[in-house]
Amino acid sequence: MKEAIRKADVLIEALPYIKKFHKKVIVIKYGGSILGDEKIRNGVLEDIVFLNFMGLRPILVHGGGPNISDRMRASGKKTEFVEGMRVTDEETLQVVEEELLVLNDLIVKELNHLGAKAIGLNGKDGDLIGVEKKKTKVDIGLVGQIKTVNTGILEEELKKDKVVVVLPMGKGKDKNTYNVNADEAASAIAASMPAEKFVLLTNVKGIMRHPEDPSSFISTLTVKEISGLIENKIIQQGMIPKVQACVEALKGGVKKTHIIDARTPHGLLLEIFTKQGIGTEIIK
Repeated sequence: MKEAIRKADVLIEALPYIKKFHKKVIVIKYGGSILGDEKIRNGVLEDIVFLNFMGLRPILVHGGGPNISDRMRASGKKTEFVEGMRVTDEETLQVVEEELLVLNDLIVKELNHLGAKAIGLNGKDGDLIGVEKKKTKVDIGLVGQIKTVNTGILEEELKKDKVVVVLPMGKGKDKNTYNVNADEAASAIAASMPAEKFVLLTNVKGIMRHPEDPSSFISTLTVKEISGLIENKIIQQGMIPKVQACVEALKGGVKKTHIIDARTPHGLLLEIFTKQGIGTEIIK
């Protein structure tokens, strides 16, 4: 009986959040090694299906970096990165798109198997993600800077109560296809909708003042505090583009952004439907 009451208490705690976020858009970015782990992926997708059935409107934007790098390695082609971006020639672009299509198809099938109605969208189709060639000191090839997002396509599918799964590619005015950073794509989509929340799933707890000290976890950050933490190397390496993606989303009108550990069972639900949450939230 006590266990049943405890479960009921959990549902009652979630009720204000369910009411608050009903029919609101939430954009989730999911990629890296945690996307390849079947157990973690199943837990994340279960949470997304739950959000969908609770009346929220989830958009999932996925990367595929490890899969792409593995494929490149297997074919004997060298993988190069400049400022965290993959140098992309025609051959690499083909590998990128093929691997992302495989992952997109897998995620859609698994969401449908869990009871949702999911649809996969390629960012290069229907002007979903409009880009121009990214300008960098060193030419990195067919990598796109996002300029426009066609929200009409997304809104149309969300109105049908579908979970939208977006593959991060873009099309330029020159009709060329471009590789697009998944964090940037998710952030741009969140800002364009605009989403109630933007959630980045990672394989770390969140942002820590001292990575080796669990008690130094930072639960809430403001945009103003970010630059100082980057300067002092508290936020560094792969966390920098994730934090910058959150800042851009907030500038675009997103209410709250979150960086959470996908390895925590039902972390997505805990972050959205409980007062305490589990990750680092970044707010204006």
